[in-house]
Amino acid sequence: MPAALIDGKRIAEQIRTEVRRDHETLRRERGITAGLAFVLVGGQPASESYVRSKEKACRELGFHSVTERRPADSTTASLLELIARLNADPALHGILVQLPLPEQCDEQRIIEAIDYRKDVDGFHPVNCGRLVIGLDCLKPCTPAGIQELLVRSGNDPGGRHVVVVGRSNIVGKPVMNMLLQKQPGANAVVTIAHTGAKDLAAIVRQGDIVIVAAGKPGAVTGEMLKPGCVVIDVGINRVPDPAAPGGTRIVGDVDFPSASRVASAISPVPGGVGPMTIAMLMRNTLRAAEGRVYAGATGS
Repeated sequence: MPAALIDGKRIAEQIRTEVRRDHETLRRERGITAGLAFVLVGGQPASESYVRSKEKACRELGFHSVTERRPADSTTASLLELIARLNADPALHGILVQLPLPEQCDEQRIIEAIDYRKDVDGFHPVNCGRLVIGLDCLKPCTPAGIQELLVRSGNDPGGRHVVVVGRSNIVGKPVMNMLLQKQPGANAVVTIAHTGAKDLAAIVRQGDIVIVAAGKPGAVTGEMLKPGCVVIDVGINRVPDPAAPGGTRIVGDVDFPSASRVASAISPVPGGVGPMTIAMLMRNTLRAAEGRVYAGATGS
């Protein structure tokens, strides 16, 4: 029996509906409109497309948004000045620097310059540290979206063995830390692996839930999976396909045809994790506007 599809578009729309409702309450009861700033350096086509999608989501939810475009030859110093201005703007509750930045820019310095209470990407060291020790924080959007996909599709990770393939700071490490916390929607046994493992298949085959963010198409195949497992495919890769418009098509990091014959449920690419990332960004921005995430925290 083929695997059930975990519909990220449907679940993302549920979350947007909740955000829209709570935002209307925030505006009505406290007079606050959530504000989000995008910083786009260099205008690469992929980055432009991502920012347009996020701008559209803001409009649909009634958020205030601004986009600060800077040339590709921008310096670290000029971007730090911009971040300082955005930090000081009370109408902006979130700041998102679209990555990657040009090579002359010190990406880490720029991320650390963002007020952690406005760090809606969840990349600031304060948010990373709070995530690791299980404190409330603004969580990275893609890992938070993965957790919501699992819980809302009826695949709660509690007590199950989750294998994460990938160790990036954006997906692998944070999703590992999120799912092992003794909290609702987590409390899993988590193994983290990567494509450098001597026998990746043996590790993956242990997973009741397998999350793949390896950055490599076909990194996990059906032969590597435990029958009946749940698969979350985070990858986005363009591969040649003469039959497709433009000569390429988008695939994940999982070989979907073989995996869907073994798994009980699987997220598709596209239409799985991608829509969730933007939905969680909107939720983070709303939470930042509400000002309750760090209420009472030292230094806040």
